[in-house]
Amino acid sequence: MNYIFDYIMIPMQLIIVFFTLYYFFLAFFGIFKRHESKITTPKNTFAVIVAAHNEEQVIGQLVENLHILNYPSELYDIYVIADNCKDKTALIAKNAGAIVHERFSLDQKGKGYAMEWMFEKLFTQKKQYDAVVVFDADNLVDTNFLLEMNNRLCKGEKVIQGYLDAKNPNDTWISATFAISFWVVNHIWHLAKYNVGLSSVLGGTGMCISTDILKKFGWGATCLTEDMEFTMKVLLIGIRTTWAHDAIVYDEKPLTFKQSWKQRKRWAQGHFDVAGRFIPKLLIEGIKRRDIRILDGILHLIQPYFLLLSTLFVLFSYIGYITPFYTNILYMVLPIEVWTIIGVGQYIFPAIILFKIRANWKTWIYSIFYPLFIYSWIPITFVGYLHRHERNWSHTKHTRSLSYQDVLLSNSTEFSKESLVSKQAIK
Repeated sequence: MNYIFDYIMIPMQLIIVFFTLYYFFLAFFGIFKRHESKITTPKNTFAVIVAAHNEEQVIGQLVENLHILNYPSELYDIYVIADNCKDKTALIAKNAGAIVHERFSLDQKGKGYAMEWMFEKLFTQKKQYDAVVVFDADNLVDTNFLLEMNNRLCKGEKVIQGYLDAKNPNDTWISATFAISFWVVNHIWHLAKYNVGLSSVLGGTGMCISTDILKKFGWGATCLTEDMEFTMKVLLIGIRTTWAHDAIVYDEKPLTFKQSWKQRKRWAQGHFDVAGRFIPKLLIEGIKRRDIRILDGILHLIQPYFLLLSTLFVLFSYIGYITPFYTNILYMVLPIEVWTIIGVGQYIFPAIILFKIRANWKTWIYSIFYPLFIYSWIPITFVGYLHRHERNWSHTKHTRSLSYQDVLLSNSTEFSKESLVSKQAIK
């Protein structure tokens, strides 16, 4: 080695090469959706659970939406957890036809605790269900959602994540870039992993879990990212999270950068927390079982560390231009032509996805700000790392009171158009 810092910088560069190639090649498998022969006969029963904290502005529209799903009404019930609410959430949900359970706890705040509490109630009551489906109060749901989840359950899948679409993609440049990031991740991460047989990750809403899994292993996920915690918990025992690309849930995206910052900071905190607790366990279990899916789960948990590492390397490389202090092996490992293709690809892939979903013209205009949104993850991730041991729940206020019909008419995507046709056919 030419420099003493090569002992640090060369391994750093090899890690960057590995993750760059991993992300790039994985993305190709998310460009297409495999043909699937679906089971369309309703069979499974569902407990549809909505965790709500002071959500009077949006809860009514969701409950009304859930009542018109294209699934036999006797096969599912709607439960709303009015968690530490000080407004009319419980009353509005009850009047809309939901089964409401009010929960008050000053010590155990947050969605994870609320779900743990609700699951315990469900499992001790007389009526039992084949699976639970979880939504956030600000969501709206495609009418075929339960049909799609029924199809996957009938095929033996146990932990399933639905497609996370946007309820309000064109309100502001923040909501637009947030929506674009979700659409891109839905394809080049979740769909790609499903296509190659790896495990996806639960997204907090639009997720379906077989009750036999919950009864056997318990929920036990109460951190800031309870969805990721449960994903890794079941992955440890060899149960992968699958992806239902046609089970669509419309999620409200933040309107301001401040809202976006707070929400993503909470995600980063939770990600680091889960990573610190599960990476060693996944490594041991993955090697013991020789299971590539478990080992791949580690790569997901390492993502924020990789972002900080690659940012640090970029800063070092600028210093290296002025005063060389390490050996740059990036172009020794991969030719400059390959790096150029990868660099262009990070802009081409999002464009392909926007073409695939037939994005609204406003979305294309807002996409100019997409790189700014992506790079803003760097300071957010750094702050999240500093506060990774904190577990104070930060609630995101939801105000976009839209009906399901409003969303289908305003969002010009392949999914919303198909859903609108479906809903009109039902009527």
